[in-house]
Amino acid sequence: MVECQLPKLRMRVRFPSLAYVLFFCMVIGLVSGCAVTSTQYVTEYPEPEQGGVYHKIKPGETLWRIAKTYDVAMGDIIKANSIPDGARIEQNQLVLIPGAHQVKDVVLDTEQTKNEFVWPVTGKVIKYFRESRDGLVNKGIDIETEKGQLVEASRTGRVVFADYLPGYGRTVILDHGDGYFSVYAHNAKLLVRSGDFVLKNKDIARVGESQNISYVHFQIRHSAVEDNPLYYLP
Repeated sequence: MVECQLPKLRMRVRFPSLAYVLFFCMVIGLVSGCAVTSTQYVTEYPEPEQGGVYHKIKPGETLWRIAKTYDVAMGDIIKANSIPDGARIEQNQLVLIPGAHQVKDVVLDTEQTKNEFVWPVTGKVIKYFRESRDGLVNKGIDIETEKGQLVEASRTGRVVFADYLPGYGRTVILDHGDGYFSVYAHNAKLLVRSGDFVLKNKDIARVGESQNISYVHFQIRHSAVEDNPLYYLP
């Protein structure tokens, strides 16, 4: 099966027709996946060779929230720790925060964190970010679950696309208003329309089936570029 790259997303973008979407699909690449590299991390507090401090991961913390707490770019943390694309941070893992001067507490239950991303469905990740298979590269993660299961909005946002997309099937795209978008593909049925404003955890679709597997293809994009969803999910 050939899958098309999603069109580049921008703030308050509208998708007026399928022909418009097909045009972007022809212009931009393909999608796919392969095996994940296990996470390598330290378990004690070594002295950083470069400036910074080590942060010990607590339950519920995400790489995205940690980066915001220390006011450090998430990409800088990923680079400093050589975190693989397919990895997710784990409890008690030590993460070097470059440029930080003291360890900070990551607050998880505040008005600010209501905009955190959550899992769109409960299930098992069967394809990871940037896994390569048959020459195709996965732009998100595939979460296996039961066919017909409700798919929920990972974060509050507005629907900017809710229609059939070649290679992705019935797809929903949410604009979260701050440069972030989330994508939910391979659905059996869509429960929202373009222009709808949906709250986090609201039902937006039902899980479909592709190649005899029931799963949701889930992406998080920032400034039109795909990012690893596992860095944002608790």
